[in-house]
Amino acid sequence: MPLVNSKELFEKAYKEGYAVGAFNVNNMEIVQAITEAAGELNSPVILQVSSGARKYANARYLVHMVQAAVENNPNIPIVLHLDHGDSFELCKSCIDDGFTSVMIDYSGHSYEENVEVTRKVCEYAHDVKARGRYVTVEAELGTLAGVEDDVKVEFGKSSYTDPDQVQDFVKRTGVDSLAIAIGTSHGAYKFKAEQCTRNKDGILVPPPLRFDILKEVEKRLPGFPIVLHGSSSVPQEYVKIINEHGGKMPDAIGIPEDQLREAAKMAVCKINIDSDLRLGMTAAIRLHFDEHPDHFDPRQYLGDGRKNVKDVVKHKIVEVLGSNNKA
Repeated sequence: MPLVNSKELFEKAYKEGYAVGAFNVNNMEIVQAITEAAGELNSPVILQVSSGARKYANARYLVHMVQAAVENNPNIPIVLHLDHGDSFELCKSCIDDGFTSVMIDYSGHSYEENVEVTRKVCEYAHDVKARGRYVTVEAELGTLAGVEDDVKVEFGKSSYTDPDQVQDFVKRTGVDSLAIAIGTSHGAYKFKAEQCTRNKDGILVPPPLRFDILKEVEKRLPGFPIVLHGSSSVPQEYVKIINEHGGKMPDAIGIPEDQLREAAKMAVCKINIDSDLRLGMTAAIRLHFDEHPDHFDPRQYLGDGRKNVKDVVKHKIVEVLGSNNKA
């Protein structure tokens, strides 16, 4: 099966009450781990590339690694998606390079600028006559706080999505899916301590997601696929391993998985996960070096990291997304 866009995947996910995982890729081991997990669980999957990943790995390397993964996993639908494209030019470049889906993120600009640039990207991406294929487009309304690659928004400067804008935005742009802000956040430090409470064990508990906003958006856009960014849960077992083996990640905290599963049963058809993969990889490597100080072969410690990433993805597919056996 060749690379696909997200249109039919989201239609099926919406009807059946699950979400498709969008996992960020940066190198070969991460691509392998994600697609092997999806293949073993018969799950559709989205491999997404940030502008930071393009700078690190080179866009052509990433495209060809994903193509190799498609050849190695012919029975599952795989989408190649641009995450947080910040300009028409970047989106155009990715479409021309063979990406099957792009995100234009102009949420940090005025509403009218967001509409104008998103519409321009959609017109280019949807022009089947020009390239013989339909490329799906995601956009964002509202702004998520946090830091991840080139996305940097200070706490206090984020904003929830205004449900009053969603119908007008979708109608005027022709966008295929919409990322909304309901309390998720980028990075491994998704909340400040003062935003949270502490349970009896002293562990930070984040504020709940704004399901009231999600329900209102769903009401105004029936059947339309919604996306959640910044949805890593920051597994504490990996944070603990990192901290016990030379790392310093105090009070790293993520989104509770039960809330993400609830969102997946509603209008949310795509859930973005990146930090959890990074934590799994880093925990494995730190542990490996402590247990094997004589090792210097990258295949040894990267192999451990790949296994952790695969374990993370399999857990997310079954317990959070509900996309197993949906390919």
